[in-house]
Amino acid sequence: MIHETAIVSNQATVASSASIWHWVQVREGANIGENTIVAKSSYIGKSVKIAQNCKIQNNCSIYQGSTIEQGVFIGPHVILTNDKSPRAVNPDLTIKSASNWEISPITIKEGASIGARAVILPGLTIGKWAMIGAGSVVTKDVPDYALVYGSPAKIKGKVDKLGNKVIEEVKLPREIKL
Repeated sequence: MIHETAIVSNQATVASSASIWHWVQVREGANIGENTIVAKSSYIGKSVKIAQNCKIQNNCSIYQGSTIEQGVFIGPHVILTNDKSPRAVNPDLTIKSASNWEISPITIKEGASIGARAVILPGLTIGKWAMIGAGSVVTKDVPDYALVYGSPAKIKGKVDKLGNKVIEEVKLPREIKL
């Protein structure tokens, strides 16, 4: 289902069971998998790859170089960036073109969840089933099953595949015999 207000390049690939909602833009070369939902006003950049069974919430910006594996949740207003040295112009003040910068790709691994309004900086990998808290600014790779939040985001624990925080086993000191 592609909503009539969506702008989807005829050079993009959208699975027949995917849903592309109001005012979404999908650029050329993008690939959107089976049962994936891209919600209202999101931007899917050139050659972005989104696997099956993902949910991309409202107003997300997913820029060129991003790969999103299966079963990923991207909360509202999330931004996946792609340029480590953003500038509008070259040193001689001529406008930069597509050939004047280098893409730093982002990979979001299977089952990961990214909370609302999080920003993922360029060149990072978010591990399998990791969970990023709302409003976080992620500046480093995130391991599998890690719970991270803050600005900059820091590891605050581990989560299971349901998103529940895993309580680590606490080792108590041995009993003292009197």
